[in-house]
Amino acid sequence: MSEYRVEEDTLGPVKIPASALWGPQTERSRNNFPTGQFMPLVVIRALLQIKKAAAQANKELGQLSSEKADLIAEAIDELLALNDDDLRKDFPLKVYQTGSGTQTNMNTNEVIANKAAELNAKIEILPNDDVNHGQSSNDIFPTAMNITASAAIADLEKAAQHLIEELKVKQAKYWQTVKIGRTHLQDATPLTFGQEVSGWVSMLEHDLAYLKKLDQTLLELAMGGTAVGTGLNAAPGFAEDIAGRVGKVYGQQFTADCNKFYGLAAHSGLNVVHGALKTMASDLMKIANDIRFLASGPRAAYDELNIPANEPGSSIMPGKVNPTQAEAITMAAVRVMGNDVVVTMASSQGNFEMNVYKPVLIDAFLESAELLRGTMQSFADKLVHGLTVNEKRMEELVDNSLMTVTALSPHIGYHDSAKIAQAADEAGSTLREAALKSGKVTAEQFDEWVDPLKMTNVDR
Repeated sequence: MSEYRVEEDTLGPVKIPASALWGPQTERSRNNFPTGQFMPLVVIRALLQIKKAAAQANKELGQLSSEKADLIAEAIDELLALNDDDLRKDFPLKVYQTGSGTQTNMNTNEVIANKAAELNAKIEILPNDDVNHGQSSNDIFPTAMNITASAAIADLEKAAQHLIEELKVKQAKYWQTVKIGRTHLQDATPLTFGQEVSGWVSMLEHDLAYLKKLDQTLLELAMGGTAVGTGLNAAPGFAEDIAGRVGKVYGQQFTADCNKFYGLAAHSGLNVVHGALKTMASDLMKIANDIRFLASGPRAAYDELNIPANEPGSSIMPGKVNPTQAEAITMAAVRVMGNDVVVTMASSQGNFEMNVYKPVLIDAFLESAELLRGTMQSFADKLVHGLTVNEKRMEELVDNSLMTVTALSPHIGYHDSAKIAQAADEAGSTLREAALKSGKVTAEQFDEWVDPLKMTNVDR
């Protein structure tokens, strides 16, 4: 048997691997654009779901015969049942292709048509006329973009809530565990570790609220706009039918009731939601950095926190424990920040009736969502869950701090309090010793006024 078969498209004959389910347009793209990562399979699966919904809608609307529509749906079900490795064999195209995603749309059409031929060669299914009936790459690809983005955000929101819940456990457990505060990287007044954690919790709760306020914009589908937004060649009711069908598959309230010229030319929803991902990444960077610095040491640094030893930390230094989960999530945060530039620039490239940076935009968006989802889940389970405090070290640092002098200020004034702190620093003594030596306070007054737990106002 020959290793190749020859098929023709509008540009002429094309040699295609004999066993391949794809057709000439896919083969041309495979050879013309060999560089970069593959198109994400979640996008492919979304396209398959859209094609199935389109066939069923066209059947209901009298645009396709029952035989053709049912065969298309059966072929798609066969493809959707494949695991990712097997599915990838039929979808070999890269992200860096035409900016409309046309070649991936045609890859999908060709594979479905050829799979249908395998199932029933007596019914001819054509990639453009049947599988792509009532559609254009220009509206179907952005529809797949929003579907996959909304699903990814839903998963990310669950991971964020999980991390919040794990942090709340630590917040409650250590609500009255006093430690020294730090501002400008210098000693400040005391707070409790639970209070510190509550700030982290609130950051993530705000981030999650921002996402939930914005994620509804991803439910608007460009389907039905066809080539330039006018809906040419799409039957009335076609887009609404598809939105309802794919909504049931993904558990989302998708809508086709939106401006199609906007849907093809702009990706503002993806852009604004990714901005919220960048915000979350910034806060995760802060939280992870705080934890890894507070856990630094254990003998030569802060040593306020104990982190789980998940793996050996060094290939040369025995017994070393490194904050690897913090490092992973901060690297992910950096990537998300970089991807935000990609999404922003790609979203700005809406030339006339169509944005032509669609593949790289959705690839960057999905990477960000998955990186944050996965690293938050691991950070919660493999670091925060096992996090404990070194109370003895925290107490030692509070006792040795000069900034508890702030509690004296209302009683003896700022100026005299500053002199006491400076004297203690110069003499290398405790604040209590310097305060009593100053003659400004008695031992009883000092012990009453300089109470670190009271200074935190935890009961307010």
